[in-house]
Amino acid sequence: MQVGYPWVMSSTVIQVRDLPEEVVAALKARAESRGQSLAAYLHDLLTQEAAMPPVQDVMAGIASREPVSYTIDDLRSFARDGRR
Repeated sequence: MQVGYPWVMSSTVIQVRDLPEEVVAALKARAESRGQSLAAYLHDLLTQEAAMPPVQDVMAGIASREPVSYTIDDLRSFARDGRR
């Protein structure tokens, strides 16, 4: 028989030492403004960070794309249309 919550994946505890008090205070304030505990806020923050692709992968994807060709008239048109 399985004990615990089957929908919860295994997890690990992470401890961060020697954070300046100002950093902890800022994180606590952000958590509080979201109605979260500091632990819940940091959990969400780290989960979002881990879900993002590494910068190297993003840059490699951009480098592999076909270059975009445009003329000076295209740029003027974009500026008139408010596109950037």
